[in-house]
Amino acid sequence: MTAAAESDRLHALDAVRGFALTLGVFFHATMSYLPGPPIWPIQDADPSPAMGATFFVLHIFRMSLFFLIAGFFGRMLLHRRGTAGFVRDRLRRIGIPLVGFWPISIASIVAVSVFAWVSTHPGVAPPPTPTAPPVGPGVFFPLTHLWFLYVLLWLYALALLVRAPIAALDRDGRFRRGVDACVTHLVRNPLGVIVLAAPFLAALWFAPAWMMWFGIPPADTNLVVNPQALAAFGTAFGFGWLLQRQVDLLQVIARRWALHLAAALALTVACLWIAGPQPILKPAARTAETYAFAVCYGLAIWTWSFALLGLALTFLSGHSPARRYLADASYWIYLVHLPLVMFFQALADLIAWPWWVEYPLILVAAFPIMLGSYELFVRYSWIGAILNGRRFPRPARSPAKPALQGA
Repeated sequence: MTAAAESDRLHALDAVRGFALTLGVFFHATMSYLPGPPIWPIQDADPSPAMGATFFVLHIFRMSLFFLIAGFFGRMLLHRRGTAGFVRDRLRRIGIPLVGFWPISIASIVAVSVFAWVSTHPGVAPPPTPTAPPVGPGVFFPLTHLWFLYVLLWLYALALLVRAPIAALDRDGRFRRGVDACVTHLVRNPLGVIVLAAPFLAALWFAPAWMMWFGIPPADTNLVVNPQALAAFGTAFGFGWLLQRQVDLLQVIARRWALHLAAALALTVACLWIAGPQPILKPAARTAETYAFAVCYGLAIWTWSFALLGLALTFLSGHSPARRYLADASYWIYLVHLPLVMFFQALADLIAWPWWVEYPLILVAAFPIMLGSYELFVRYSWIGAILNGRRFPRPARSPAKPALQGA
């Protein structure tokens, strides 16, 4: 592979990472419109099965795709900076935003939730906030939408812990060559997605209860990452890490984007046919239907991930200043979007228009604020130096043209 080709592919992967993070805005904006019993602090008067289906589909792949790309870039960073530099960079760009933004996030979410309640129930005290038990054993902690940073830190630590003994014991590289051969086979064999889905399906088998409609159990309320989320996101992260050892395999993924997309769509239709577009708020019984759904869901995670990755590699490999800017801004957008989206959801509930009018308006109102704040307060500041890894220089202002002298 030529250096130019590798660089082009990195542009595509950077776009995928930004895309996965930005989808979080579209995802969370659906939640006030989900049909059925309320599961969100703001419940709009016009719920929609279309919004339920949108939530369902985006939830299948967006975070697994993100963790795949995170694993790929994680190994690249480790080999560029060494272990000490890698740890410093990850603590700065992942740990500091998690610790710094969490109190702001939780306070803003609570404030917007109270505003939403008071606006729609004047003079009525809000009910006590229910405390949901964490998924699996552990310590309840509301990580909010920043949970992905916490899980990333877990995965980075696990990667270093696994890598150290392998590097020490596998002096001749035989074991690592065997792993590379397995990864090559998984990518080149169209049925490799079955093997990649297996850890998640195995973890589900031992789960005491599974909220089937929500797919991968959430990792946002527990300081101990539940086994199902760890299996799903850890497999994606680990596969991305190993894929970076053989960058040429991206060519295979790129060539098969149409096959993967067709499979992803078919599997998603099957999942929706079984579960429906309305959230199911009770654990699934262990029936043949549940097992069929689990298999379709696990395979959909990987076919969607490969399809979107292949699409980006095929159509977004060239350098684009606009795409690069959006990819840089996506981290900030994800960090700050949730309270802002909730605020506009609360305002939309007051105007009581149809969901198909309100939902686009929420996005149209939120994105300029998020992008504008990134441009004005983040990109060229110390915050941008933390989030983007470097502080971008401010564009030079064009000198003012001298006024024309009169004759």
